[in-house]
Amino acid sequence: MEQKFKVVVNGEMEFFFTKEEIDNLDLQKNTTNGFHVLKDHRSFKSQIQNSDFLKRNYSLKINSHTYDVKIFNELDLLIEDMGLSLASASVVNDIKAPMPGLILDVQVKEGDEVQEGDYLLVLEAMKMENTLTAPRDGVVKSVTVKKGETVDKNQLLIEME
Repeated sequence: MEQKFKVVVNGEMEFFFTKEEIDNLDLQKNTTNGFHVLKDHRSFKSQIQNSDFLKRNYSLKINSHTYDVKIFNELDLLIEDMGLSLASASVVNDIKAPMPGLILDVQVKEGDEVQEGDYLLVLEAMKMENTLTAPRDGVVKSVTVKKGETVDKNQLLIEME
């Protein structure tokens, strides 16, 4: 199977390459941390200005212009196609109602320590009981709903520290 890469330049231009195409580039390393590249009978002088290998972000100077380059491998492309993101894992502090409904039970109170996956509350919506769980380990900062209350979609239910 052919290895593929997506390269985004300055956040607006996208290019797709195979490993074979990259391996077949006519380039020579020079002594100033740069490269001399021949492509389509044209000569380019390039140099890596900054690099963040783990995030695959690079700043390249090609001839006299600087470009911000992000490289995506096959796994990155698959994750993107699935609508997921490894880089966007953020800390969730607000638990909001995923849909309108009725609060059947609240199992935590302000100051409680919770572990990821612990039950927080039960929301009845469309004649189904939905148990909302803690998205991460933490401490409950505030509980803004009570048993028997009706809630709207995206209404704040629990805030975590």
